[in-house]
Amino acid sequence: MNIGEAARESGVTAKMIRYYESVGLLAPKGRTESGYRVYGTQEVHALRFIRQARRLGFLVDDIRRLLALWHDRSRASAEVKAIALEHVSELDQRIAELTQMRDTLKHLAAHCHGDDRPDCPIIERLADPEPVAHAAEA
Repeated sequence: MNIGEAARESGVTAKMIRYYESVGLLAPKGRTESGYRVYGTQEVHALRFIRQARRLGFLVDDIRRLLALWHDRSRASAEVKAIALEHVSELDQRIAELTQMRDTLKHLAAHCHGDDRPDCPIIERLADPEPVAHAAEA
């Protein structure tokens, strides 16, 4: 199948398929005489795997490791679990950072009059040369 058909079958855009090839998640495909890439069911399965991993927020390097483990039938599931738990830890950290950002913005918005006056703690905080800290410090 060509790249458009592989895209439809896998749910991954043709642009992303080309990107995944360029970063080594998908092996570069042979081409027909007319220059079209040719994909098979193996590539479609790999693209679905990549799509699912991206939906879970895995980065390219982690997906590369997971793909290698997926293809290695003698793998230890402990390796896969370790990658997943490392990602959970990273997600927890990002969630904490996002929560802190949200709380800071809520605090600043609560203290902004939101009227015709120019005074605004949101603008003042953004203009502050010190990094934005916890909401309680804002």
